[in-house]
Amino acid sequence: MRPSSAGLTDSKSVTPYFYEELVMTSSTQATAVPNHVPGPGFEPDPLTQRVQATWTAGDFGRIAKGYERGAAQFIVQLGLEPGEAVLDVACGTGNLSLPAARAGASVTGIDIAPNLIAQAVKNAENEGLRIAFDVGDAEQLPYPDGAFQTVVTMFGAMFAARPERASVELLRATRAGGRIAMANWTPTGFVGEMLKTTVRFAPPPADVPSPLLWGTEEAVRERLGAGTKLLSFARRLITFEYPLGPAEVVDYFRLWYGPTLRAFGTLDETGREGLRRELERLWTDHNLATDGTTRVVSEYLEVVADVK
Repeated sequence: MRPSSAGLTDSKSVTPYFYEELVMTSSTQATAVPNHVPGPGFEPDPLTQRVQATWTAGDFGRIAKGYERGAAQFIVQLGLEPGEAVLDVACGTGNLSLPAARAGASVTGIDIAPNLIAQAVKNAENEGLRIAFDVGDAEQLPYPDGAFQTVVTMFGAMFAARPERASVELLRATRAGGRIAMANWTPTGFVGEMLKTTVRFAPPPADVPSPLLWGTEEAVRERLGAGTKLLSFARRLITFEYPLGPAEVVDYFRLWYGPTLRAFGTLDETGREGLRRELERLWTDHNLATDGTTRVVSEYLEVVADVK
C-alpha cells in the first residue's frame, strides 16, 4: 500500500537534495533587514494576485531546500565582488540571496509571497547575514533605475504573468555595464515536462504565456536583446534527489509546491487521479535511482545578459 501523504507533513521526515557541485564561499556576519510591507510600486491586479496565490500556497520553502546547493553554485559562477549591489528577483526563501551575501555582496531580495519573505528573513538571521528583503512584484520593482550592478533570478522571474513587463523591470533596475543572470527551466527538460503535464489538466488563463518560453534562447533574445550588449547562454543540468519513491515525491509536491497544489485543487476526482497518474509516470520514467529512492536530472537555461 502507498504511504499516506499525511506522512509527509513533518519536514523532518523528508530531506530532499537538489544539487550541482558546490564551491564554498566566505561568510559575512550581520542581520537580516525585513520589509513585509509591499513596496510603493506593488499594485496587485487579478493576474498578480493569481501569481501571489500560487506561491503562497503550500510551503515552497520545503521545496527550495532541495536546491540550495545548486543555487549556491549558480552564485559562485558569477564571481561576485565584495560590496557589489545585487538584486534577487523572485527570491523565495533566499536560495540566491544567502550565498550572494556570504560572498560579501550588498544584497536585496524581493518576492511576491510574504510567507516566503518571512522565511528568507529567518534564514538570513540564522546565518547573521545582512540582506534587505521586500515584498513586491517582478513586474513593478520598487527600486530606482540602475540601482544594482547584478540582478539575479533562479526559476523565479520566469513565472511573472506578463514577461514583457518583467523584462523591462529587470533591465531598468540594472545599471549600464551591469548584468542580469537568470536560471530558467527549459521546455524539454524534466521540470518543463512536469509543468506542461500540469497545465494540460489545469490550463492557465488564455492570455498568460508559458513561463517555459524563458527557457528558450529565442524568447530571451526577444525580451532582453534590445537592452543588452551581449547575451550568453548555457544549458546546465541540476539533480533532484529524494529519499522517497516517485509516487511519494508526487505526494510531496502535491502538498507543498504551489503550482501542483493549486492545480489539484481545481480538478474533480477524475482529473486529480489523471494528473496524479501522469506525474507518477513522469517521475518514474525519469528516475535514475534503483534503491527505492528518486533521483531525477532536469535541464535549465543559464542566461547572462550584459546590459547597455
